Amino acid sequence: MNRVALTAHIAEASALRYTPAGLPALDFRLEHESQVQEAGQARQVKAAIRAVAIGSLAETLARQPIGSRWTFTGFLATPRNGKHPVLHIQTFEPDQI
Repeated sequence: MNRVALTAHIAEASALRYTPAGLPALDFRLEHESQVQEAGQARQVKAAIRAVAIGSLAETLARQPIGSRWTFTGFLATPRNGKHPVLHIQTFEPDQI
């Protein structure tokens, strides 16, 4: 199974673009920070990940301010010419802090 859920803020976003099929697409970077338990110890965790949204999700996310915090769900895939996985967003909702 390839499913990711991540609460993060939008750190940066490119301009809305269109795929060869004419679908809107948005490339952006998410940043996450939290505290988790690992081996019985509290650990501060920071992570940054590239993400992409396609279709109406891209249009909606393009209107969100940089720094806004959301819970994103989706899947990971490595681009054909890339080395690092990208989170493909399927849903997002406001973070319930």
